[in-house]
Amino acid sequence: MQTRLADAYKNTPLGQTADQVLRSCVHCGFCNASCPTYQLLGDELDGPRGRIYQIKQVLEGSPATTGIQRHLDRCLTCRACETTCPSGVEYHRLLDIGRELVEQQLPRPWLQRQYRRLLQAIFGNTRRVTLLLFFARLLRPLLPARLRRRIPLARKVPLPGIAAHARTMLLLDGCVQPAAAPQINDSAIAVFDRLSIRLQVIPAAGCCGALHQHLSDSAAARQRARINIDAWWPRVEQGAEAIVITASGCAPMVKDYGHLLREDPQYAQRAAHIGAITRDISEVLRDENLDALKTGQNRRIAFHSPCSLQHAQQLNGVVEQLLLRVGYTLVPVQDAHLCCGSAGTYSILQPQLANRLRTDKLRALQEKQPELIATANIGCLLHLQQEAERPVRHWIELLASA
Repeated sequence: MQTRLADAYKNTPLGQTADQVLRSCVHCGFCNASCPTYQLLGDELDGPRGRIYQIKQVLEGSPATTGIQRHLDRCLTCRACETTCPSGVEYHRLLDIGRELVEQQLPRPWLQRQYRRLLQAIFGNTRRVTLLLFFARLLRPLLPARLRRRIPLARKVPLPGIAAHARTMLLLDGCVQPAAAPQINDSAIAVFDRLSIRLQVIPAAGCCGALHQHLSDSAAARQRARINIDAWWPRVEQGAEAIVITASGCAPMVKDYGHLLREDPQYAQRAAHIGAITRDISEVLRDENLDALKTGQNRRIAFHSPCSLQHAQQLNGVVEQLLLRVGYTLVPVQDAHLCCGSAGTYSILQPQLANRLRTDKLRALQEKQPELIATANIGCLLHLQQEAERPVRHWIELLASA
């Protein structure tokens, strides 16, 4: 695709990245075939190819419009288009650039801006999420059944005395997950302990920054990255093998810290190293001996592979193989590549589209009558369990129950 970037963007890091992505696109349209919003709405402007053209127009000097902003807002950032693209177009990088430029040129109404800031302020801070859920759980018995299902109940996993191990890895605690589902990271710690690996949580490390990045606040995302790097770096220097992440939605963000802070002379080198040693929990367990975790239960489960796992990290099939290795039976899931509609704050900001996607996803997941549904991301888990007829669990909980 030929480009004529406006002078304001030429010879800038932003412009160079955008130009590289645009030139790699041959506008073949294969991306639309795997785009959830294009399938739902049937509008070229709500597919990756149409969004690429709209962002290109802005980069070439055309003014941003509310229509462009609406079409970019509707994108889930699921990156399914990248999986199917024969040219390797890094669509998500162009989308981040486009959203940020449109946000700068076309400020949202005051109420919308405050709402988006509120989402960042609450859901990017574990203490605030904990406080919110505390009051929600107090009121839960008084609410209608439909609303009760929206409030997750925390389940603590009893942890035995964690032994000292020669191997140490760092565990990202996250922001929403410790408050909404603390059993996930507890399960990870228990599983790694049985594999003679110490998983250590560094309290100063919190939100990965993906929430801010997806809401077009790249400055806040970079600051979150710096805070986490500062928290982890002393332990990395002491020999921690990896940064382990149980929420698949956070892993692509932390892996991308090197790109995010590439223009920061103080952090660029450390950010690149942190990104290089970051692992989704499935990547670590894939290479370990799991004999100590054999369940022999042969329970039938349906696995929902989050977009952040199968498309962003290209780890499709890894968790499924791990579950098979420890004795679970996986039922087939139709259209497994499609998004469930969670997508960070998407289910809050675009509830109609998110709910339609969830209905389709649950129909596929429950078609073969599994005993439960497993997934790999806290956002997907919370979104699906609101309407699921089967229990929804993070897959590491199943390994911990062995």
